[in-house]
Amino acid sequence: MITLADVSYVRLGTRDLEGAARFATEYLGLDVAERAKGAIYFKSDAREHTLCYFEGDPGDQAVCFEVEQHADLDAAAAQLERLGHPVQHGTHEEADLRKVHEFISFKDPTGNWIELAWRPAHSGKRYHGQRDAGITGFSHIGLCSSDLVRDEAFWTSVTNARVSDRIGDAPLLRIDEVHHTIAMFPSNGPGIQHINHQVESSDDIMRSYHFLRDRQVKMVFGPGRHPTSSAKFLYFEGPEGMVFEYSSGVREIADELIYRERQFPFEPKGFCKWGAKPAIAEFNK
Repeated sequence: MITLADVSYVRLGTRDLEGAARFATEYLGLDVAERAKGAIYFKSDAREHTLCYFEGDPGDQAVCFEVEQHADLDAAAAQLERLGHPVQHGTHEEADLRKVHEFISFKDPTGNWIELAWRPAHSGKRYHGQRDAGITGFSHIGLCSSDLVRDEAFWTSVTNARVSDRIGDAPLLRIDEVHHTIAMFPSNGPGIQHINHQVESSDDIMRSYHFLRDRQVKMVFGPGRHPTSSAKFLYFEGPEGMVFEYSSGVREIADELIYRERQFPFEPKGFCKWGAKPAIAEFNK
């Protein structure tokens, strides 16, 4: 089994690198960690970077998870190959671009590009966003799935991901005590469905709601509160239609022995206990 230690970073292609950078800093509230040829890296916590925008096709997306030991990479590659998932071993140059010591990449059953990295870089530079959005760190990702049952089976049998709750057939998967690190959503094809950053409080969510709405940023869902993770949330649209989320107060599951996954309906009340209604078209792109 592949043991995922944490979600590490997201890589997103963009046709407007400077426009994406303005959104990431002036609207989302991240800090520029580094500018390189054709790419800009952004900080949201103590890590060297958690988001990289690079010049390219907006459909070129990847999410990376950290593994703890170098041997985990070799074991993961061997297991994935046995299961029919071709593995690419990153070159030294590609690892340098990702600020990791070593990594492999593969596609999950839907076709999402997944990277597994050993020793992702942390930074001595303190994170301080250009806009005070209250961000405490990059927390989870939403992944598109063309077959939720198949993909849940992949993530829970091949990796250490466990189901916390389901909304319809869409599983929310945890890899540690945090309620979920991977949220899966039905889709016709691959893609990152949303990118989450935790913020300190619900006050930060409401301040960002008014800040972004006043600047005509498209609101996708919320403000609201998830009945699954108990987190307060706000979803909004960024460059090339990517959905970003702020959330606060996410539930932690400390006792694995007594916790039992729960079932929620795939309808508005399954997503928000306050009555907010998601723009379903955006949540099922």
